[in-house]
Amino acid sequence: MKRLVMAAGALGLVLSGCAGQAVGTPKSWYAYRNAVAPSSAKVVICHGFGCAWRTPVSFSSADMKQLASILKNGASSPQAERAAISRAVQWQEKRVAPVVGSANDAGGFDAQNAGVRGQMDCIDEATNTTSLLVVAEKAGLLTHHSVRSPVARGFFLDGRYPHATAVVTEKAAGKSFAVDSWPHANGVAPDIMPLDTWFAKYPGDA
Repeated sequence: MKRLVMAAGALGLVLSGCAGQAVGTPKSWYAYRNAVAPSSAKVVICHGFGCAWRTPVSFSSADMKQLASILKNGASSPQAERAAISRAVQWQEKRVAPVVGSANDAGGFDAQNAGVRGQMDCIDEATNTTSLLVVAEKAGLLTHHSVRSPVARGFFLDGRYPHATAVVTEKAAGKSFAVDSWPHANGVAPDIMPLDTWFAKYPGDA
């Protein structure tokens, strides 16, 4: 019974939470979501749906060197950096999984996973990806992109499930891109696409 109550509560959080249109800086997102902003080498991983649990994970000097190495491979162009960001997100998900218990985090939405400690909804995923990107940006590891607050789309009345994503903006062109790890299982490459394209997507779109 307790599990059902937790699941119902977490489901309510994601249905209402994902619907909110985030604005401003990543800092405003953390305050709004009751999440914890990262420090120079520590992320506080959200999980359990709606950031129900918050688990700190400290990156060692070796971790930071590995992150730097991953992102350095993207320094040649914005396109290459977005590919490197994809690899960095995969790296973080695998790195934190033993601490958080998220190795079996499923992709997409499943109501049965609401309230399960190692599972993540779109709020968790958008927050965790943003935390990684903020750490990278503060360490000077992003050449072509800046980190924005996550944004959300959908509110049922338009036929779409509420959903949020992390966002980066290409500095030279001023074009924003979604970095969306929620549709996929732990450690799988996130969807990276122009933000306008992401906003236009409907359930079932490729």
